[in-house]
Amino acid sequence: MEFIADFHIHSKYSRATSPLMNVEELAIFARLKGIRLLGTGDFTHPLWIQELRGKLKLDDSGLYRYNDTFFILTTEVCNIFYKNGKPKRIHNIIFSPNFQVAERINRELQNFGNLQADGRPMLNLACKDLVEIVLSIDSNCLIVPAHIWTPWYSLFGSNTGFDSVYECFEEETKQIFCLETGLSSDPKMNWRLSTLDRFTLISNSDAHSPKKIGREANMFNTELSYHSIISALRNKNRQEFLGTIEFFPQEGKYHYDGHRSCKVCFSPEETKRAGNRCPKCGKMITIGVMHRVKKLSDRESGFVPDNSIPFRYAIPLEELIANVKGVGVDSSIVEKEYKALVTRFGGEFEILFNIKEDVLLSKLPTDLAKCIIKVREEKVRIQPGYDGVYGKIEVPITEEERPTQLSLF
Repeated sequence: MEFIADFHIHSKYSRATSPLMNVEELAIFARLKGIRLLGTGDFTHPLWIQELRGKLKLDDSGLYRYNDTFFILTTEVCNIFYKNGKPKRIHNIIFSPNFQVAERINRELQNFGNLQADGRPMLNLACKDLVEIVLSIDSNCLIVPAHIWTPWYSLFGSNTGFDSVYECFEEETKQIFCLETGLSSDPKMNWRLSTLDRFTLISNSDAHSPKKIGREANMFNTELSYHSIISALRNKNRQEFLGTIEFFPQEGKYHYDGHRSCKVCFSPEETKRAGNRCPKCGKMITIGVMHRVKKLSDRESGFVPDNSIPFRYAIPLEELIANVKGVGVDSSIVEKEYKALVTRFGGEFEILFNIKEDVLLSKLPTDLAKCIIKVREEKVRIQPGYDGVYGKIEVPITEEERPTQLSLF
């Protein structure tokens, strides 16, 4: 069966996360989006795993369920350690097949950090040791480096990361099968590194509020079960793992280089000419994702590996509605129309990807239908994000289509 999954989210017990990140709200928004399977996030937190145990029911598939939404046990941890005298901070996602295994993982990891302090705990533990510990508990677990290109807390991050997967995981690299691309990169950018060809590239929302789930996600055509999903990812099975739903990476807040305080946004070439320093204040510029990709790549832009898996870009439907209406994305007008549309047509992803153009034009407001079609065609203009500032996207509308242009921010 075909379904959409978002594995990497956070609970209300993570820092800077909405109190609405609970099981009930997550299930509601998963249904609105058209997401069949959600990661639980944060199973390392004692209060969250207790809540999950009380609300989720084990399904015959081996997954857990709340009403019509399936859940898979996941958590994100921050590994803090030194390598060759340099500090490293790397985020990793752990998949667990069941609560019993998750609790055994928690008992081991509490020796390396305070699991109660945050839904995403900090562990004084090298990445390779994390893999060894988790897989020694249960070989059915999966460890995935998270948002691998962001400047901080990532595998290839410009500040505390590495230049290769092997440098980070050493002999345990053979147990790493997937990489999470993150909001500021897409598969095309990762295809420029031949060393990444064997890995399955996944995308997730890293959501801190219910509305953000599914802003990136994964498409499957396999049995809805833990072992089938993990097998599809480990084997990079193109018939079972159909691809990813992607943010336009330029919209990610670390796509380009820059210095937020001075509102300086640079391409990698401009950064090089400036000597990596902000021309306004002289401080070091934050090196973004595109810069790191170019530095580490051994292929030109546009290269497509033989075993590549497809992907699709998306802009959230609420953002499109808000700007057609000329109101804020959190307004009651947007919420009302959004819920009416997704209820009528079977979910947000159905509208964004599957409904035919003639149906969109006949059943939706014309401006909104045209926006959706242009996003499908990737006919957007983007001002890249940098140093923690999200990028800005515009959907260009001709004079014949509408007197003014729609700005998504």
